[in-house]
Amino acid sequence: MKVITEESGQAVVVAAVFMGLVALGFVALALDVGYLFREKHMAQSAADAVAVAAAEEVASGNSGNEQTVANAVAKLNGFDTTLAKNPAVVTFPTPGGNFSGSGYVAVTVSKPIPTFFMGAFSSRFSTTTISATATAGGGQLSQTCVCIEGGSGTTLNMSNNNQLIANGCGVVVNSSSNNAVEVAGSASITASSLGLSSSTGWNSSNITGSSGWDASEMNNGGSVTVNGIKNTESTTTISGAVPGVNSCAPAMPSAPTYDSTRCAPDPGGGSSVSSFVPAPYAATGSNMGGCYSGLTVGANGTTGSLASGIYVVTGQLHFTGTSSGYGVFFYLTSTGSLSIDNWASPNLVAGDTTEAGGGTAPSLGTSYNGILFYQTSSNTIQIQGGSNAALRGAIYAPSATVNVGNGSAATVPIGGLVANSLVMGTSGGAVLNVSNDTDEGSVSMGSPKLVQ
Repeated sequence: MKVITEESGQAVVVAAVFMGLVALGFVALALDVGYLFREKHMAQSAADAVAVAAAEEVASGNSGNEQTVANAVAKLNGFDTTLAKNPAVVTFPTPGGNFSGSGYVAVTVSKPIPTFFMGAFSSRFSTTTISATATAGGGQLSQTCVCIEGGSGTTLNMSNNNQLIANGCGVVVNSSSNNAVEVAGSASITASSLGLSSSTGWNSSNITGSSGWDASEMNNGGSVTVNGIKNTESTTTISGAVPGVNSCAPAMPSAPTYDSTRCAPDPGGGSSVSSFVPAPYAATGSNMGGCYSGLTVGANGTTGSLASGIYVVTGQLHFTGTSSGYGVFFYLTSTGSLSIDNWASPNLVAGDTTEAGGGTAPSLGTSYNGILFYQTSSNTIQIQGGSNAALRGAIYAPSATVNVGNGSAATVPIGGLVANSLVMGTSGGAVLNVSNDTDEGSVSMGSPKLVQ
């Protein structure tokens, strides 16, 4: 019998089998990868739905019910939190990074995904966990600490590296114009909320955002950060801002009682006077009347000391050097104006307000506590950028333009701002650092919606 010993053709068979296995492996990989992508897409959809549902609970004031509702919505989307064979984890991580503040709810859903073929090659491919995170803005209220009351035109104008920082509070701009806010030249606004009366509060040809925003002069490095989300000129959706539904008009305090015909002359003008007291106690004879026709503090290198009390000024209130006052309130009449010079260093604390080194300034009564300056005229308030002012109290000037930044960089802390308009752009680097002012109202963050 003839034995077949020729091996020709065996290599072809082996190669064909090998290629078949390789092709099968690619098919298996394609099936598993496609399945994983599908599951990830479903996980993202579930996370979006869960985040909005949880935010609605926050918006409705049902604090503590978010997890229950999230579990129910996750189950409706295939993430049953009670069945071991299909577990899901729904969490609300502490907001951080680009998301901070009570107006946001972050949700993560995860689910082990069994694969069809990968598990045959390695146990580590037997399951894959897919995670998706969505963030929704709840209908929260954000306390307002900057109220720009001008009804038309560009009333909040930022440029030249200047910064407006509203710490833990919001900015509201009443202008109905589509160029209400301008932020350019590496300037920035940082706030927990931004509310506009106009639905098209930005003006620029660079971008067009959602909700009718005609994207602004937010160019050349300008930016707006709302509740931790930074928006730049390349942003197509203005995250966290609320257009078209807001306005602000906080109540102003009543005018102090004074006799305008008997105002004392400026005791510090051109002199070296260093101590100042409220006018009813400062002058004698015919000048006693409860006000000053002008008040210059810190002239000629003196260190001005302002006694606690209410100062009425019918002319210019001028800070030109170093000065301090704890428990003070300045009322500037229809002819008055405020000016803080370049390199001036007024350290002023409003009534019943915490001082920098601890302690509380004397109370001036509920009408004036927390307020440093109340100017009723439309005269421009000038805070030079090079000043080293520490103003622990609010500036109320509903008819005036407040101009900050005409000089070198400086940080000016204030306790709140009400103005007809705010301009920070003459030169660069100034920082207006505004803290919470409980008397200016709040901004609705709108209906719950996805922002990421």
